[in-house]
Amino acid sequence: MQEKDKIHSGELYLPNDKDIMAEQLLCLEKLYNFNATRPTEYEKREKMLKEMFAEIGDGCYIEPPFHSNWGGKHCHFGKNVYANFNLTLVDDTHIYIGDYTMIGPNVTVATAGHPILPELRQKGYQYNFPVTIGKNCWIGAGAVIVPGITIGDNVVIGAGSVVTKDIPSNVVAVGNPCRILREIGERDKEYYFKNRKIDYSVL
Repeated sequence: MQEKDKIHSGELYLPNDKDIMAEQLLCLEKLYNFNATRPTEYEKREKMLKEMFAEIGDGCYIEPPFHSNWGGKHCHFGKNVYANFNLTLVDDTHIYIGDYTMIGPNVTVATAGHPILPELRQKGYQYNFPVTIGKNCWIGAGAVIVPGITIGDNVVIGAGSVVTKDIPSNVVAVGNPCRILREIGERDKEYYFKNRKIDYSVL
């Protein structure tokens, strides 16, 4: 099996393989061009993302600068996904993000890891495991999501959290390591922030 065939297998491989690097470089050229667009070039950005990503739905917006190992080539976004400044997608294998998910600034979603054994790291070995984030989630600023993680639907991940274990749907989870704080419940239908009530008459 060639090194490029191991990228999505979870097996150890050498990412500095010449065939891998040649393909990756083309993706990074597209990413460079995306990050060089002007704020007024919204339609141009939208078109570029459709060419860069494996899949991306309508209404998605990524605020440059956007950082990605493969320029989004292994990323699958639903519709109406929003990402603020400095999103980093370490997309050496697949990243799936569901409809209406919002991502704060300086978030990192990583699929790539390196062996604990120093001798293997010295040789440059890497492995990749996919990450899945469900629909209608809010990933707070500065959160880090590590390889192999699944986050359910309607989840809020607190700012600065480091997600090292799967998170089920309909919860608020915070901290390092990220833990479930509480379920999303009836009070959330009445209050949107601390003691600030939702005024449904103006929504």
